[in-house]
Amino acid sequence: MKIHDRLLEHFGPQNWWPGDTPFEVCVGAILTQNTNWGNVEKAINNLKARKVLSPKALYELPHGELAVLIKPSGYFNIKAARLRHFLSFLVAENGGSIKRVFAGKLEDVRERLLAVKGIGPETADSMILYAAGMPIFVIDAYTKRIFSRLGFCAKDVSYHDIQGLFMKNVPSDAALYNEYHALLVMLGKHFCKPKPLCGACPLNKMCAKAST
Repeated sequence: MKIHDRLLEHFGPQNWWPGDTPFEVCVGAILTQNTNWGNVEKAINNLKARKVLSPKALYELPHGELAVLIKPSGYFNIKAARLRHFLSFLVAENGGSIKRVFAGKLEDVRERLLAVKGIGPETADSMILYAAGMPIFVIDAYTKRIFSRLGFCAKDVSYHDIQGLFMKNVPSDAALYNEYHALLVMLGKHFCKPKPLCGACPLNKMCAKAST
């Protein structure tokens, strides 16, 4: 929590996740795989301009048209296929109801999402935290890089193990998990890069591997 507090002091509140509806957040969680958010925004804006950013409209859109609209997000054919798998799960199996998808215990919701082809732990957890508002900590490459450098885990730590580290040591609160993850992304983007900028990093004095 000292790390969280230091990052919050430095960066301020991040107000994540950008999205007008839980469905938009879910679409964004799939599109943001292996790309930056700026590219995802362009793809989502294309969907909005075409007026297809709803479960039924997107479900009925042919694969080729969907791929063209989300092209700015990269890997657009793969992501179009992943979106269609999710849309089939949402519309065909859950009547297009996001509320139904997120109904029940967190563990059950997560299991159902992970059963959808193309949705891995990070994407599923992003949906659960940011769209459903359930308390689960999202782990990404930034988090692994930062906390391995801080000495909390190995570079090759598993998703499950580092997630457990956070959820055992940070109070179970969706708003807190939301803010913490966003702050770690900011640190990873601006300071704790592959070639780190340790001198100006807000965690410099807390990091054994920091170089001056």
